[in-house]
Amino acid sequence: MAKVLNLVTARYGEDEATFLERVALACENGVTSVQLREKDLSTRAYYELAVKVKKITDQYQLPLIIDDRIDICLAVDANGAHIGDDELPVDVARKLLGPDKILGVSAKTVARAVEAEEQGADYLGTGAMFPTKTKVITEPTTKETLEEITATVKIPVLAIGGIKEHNIDTLSGTGIVGVAVVSEIMQATDIASKVQHLKEAVKLL
Repeated sequence: MAKVLNLVTARYGEDEATFLERVALACENGVTSVQLREKDLSTRAYYELAVKVKKITDQYQLPLIIDDRIDICLAVDANGAHIGDDELPVDVARKLLGPDKILGVSAKTVARAVEAEEQGADYLGTGAMFPTKTKVITEPTTKETLEEITATVKIPVLAIGGIKEHNIDTLSGTGIVGVAVVSEIMQATDIASKVQHLKEAVKLL
């Protein structure tokens, strides 16, 4: 299976045009998918932003995954959605999305991973593997737990949380198919170079 470098978006105070430019640069230079994550936007604003991001991902023929919001995913005909513990139950999300959309689920424990797989998840996001400021509340996930999850489920597992170019190699041998990266790409001074370096690091997993 080809290694995955999933861009999870975040805005760090920049305007929309700059944000979209950053996403486009990441797509152009080799991320394999984009997960649009917006915690504070209204439904209308989230929808309008998703439409603009989808134009970019469509241009580069990359999957667009909508974070949390099944309704936004369906409204813009994105490729799928990613949900956490506080969203809809996995089986309900799968029913709403139908069989053809991608469904990603956050799983910090083996029990959650097994439940998500049984209820229709296509892949898991596990972390935070390293300290991160992207979310206010983050509980660290141990490498041992990550390895146990990948050994238990049959669906692909991505590591997330504080993933940087310099620490990806510490996840080698854990059984993950790739990583989900936020600030390392979105805050990079040279996104093109950063994505290319991350791609090379992910290949060695």
